[in-house]
Amino acid sequence: MLKLARRLSIAAAVGMFIVLLMGALVTKTGSGMGCGRSWPLCNGEFIPSYTIETAIEYSHRLVTSVEGLLLVGACATAFRFRKALPELKVLIPVTLFTLVLQSGMGALAVIWPQSPWVLATHFGISMTAVASTALMARVLGEGPDRPPRNPYVVPRNFIWATWGLLLLVTVIAYMGAYVRHSKASLACASWPLCNGKVLSGLTLPEGVVVAHRIAALIGLVVIVVMWRWAATFTGRPDLGRIGLIATVIVVVQAMTGALVPLTQLSFWSTMTHAGLMALLFVVCTEWCRLAMPQPTGKPSKSAAESGMPLASSGSSAD
Repeated sequence: MLKLARRLSIAAAVGMFIVLLMGALVTKTGSGMGCGRSWPLCNGEFIPSYTIETAIEYSHRLVTSVEGLLLVGACATAFRFRKALPELKVLIPVTLFTLVLQSGMGALAVIWPQSPWVLATHFGISMTAVASTALMARVLGEGPDRPPRNPYVVPRNFIWATWGLLLLVTVIAYMGAYVRHSKASLACASWPLCNGKVLSGLTLPEGVVVAHRIAALIGLVVIVVMWRWAATFTGRPDLGRIGLIATVIVVVQAMTGALVPLTQLSFWSTMTHAGLMALLFVVCTEWCRLAMPQPTGKPSKSAAESGMPLASSGSSAD
């Protein structure tokens, strides 16, 4: 059963990432109204007459429906291991809640016109769904026999810093989604300056884009500093490794962000930018999890039946 839960959670995490990218594709191609104001049917039909916009929007809905079933299956199988792996007590409800919330907001975005603020929130919810599912796969991958993490190596300030970084990345992602949904991406056609301006003389859409760029630069600097900080923790090389991963992603993310206006919103630059943002969010949530003291659990009947040895100390306790 543990192997099944792992496989389902991995498949659900990959599927959720695909759903997020398909949502970005809908936005990029302007296909949000490809099925009109009809939901869950498309233009009032189960099998509609296809245009390119209709095909993109309806495919997104179909994949989202399949992903919803996959997520429910992953959560149902993982539920049996919640005692041995206490993180699942948080991750499973968050995953199911974001699934319902994301589906509801997607339906409302079709039935009633939504503001860029609401549509940007939809992207943030999608990122949370990807992250919670990916973390569930990670926890199940570690299994009940995972070795205990040394709780005395990580300073409390670093734990708070990881959560602060996660908040900062969330704000950056939201600002970027707002720029995209408000159609302000090309308000600054140059990079790094905005149409030759620094701060003075900026119009409202230009100011939003510049604010996003400044926040992204701050995020890059913070991630690099935290990576070098984590690398000093003797006995916790995992924190340094994930910091390095976050640094690589944020650097490439910055490069794709520069390409978005320079390539006039090319398909690959916008899609890569959105995908890397989601990956960065996932990595930062994992950084938070690893920095926190490891919760202990007791072996569940399901864990024992899985045939995997359970750690005698640290990772499981009565």
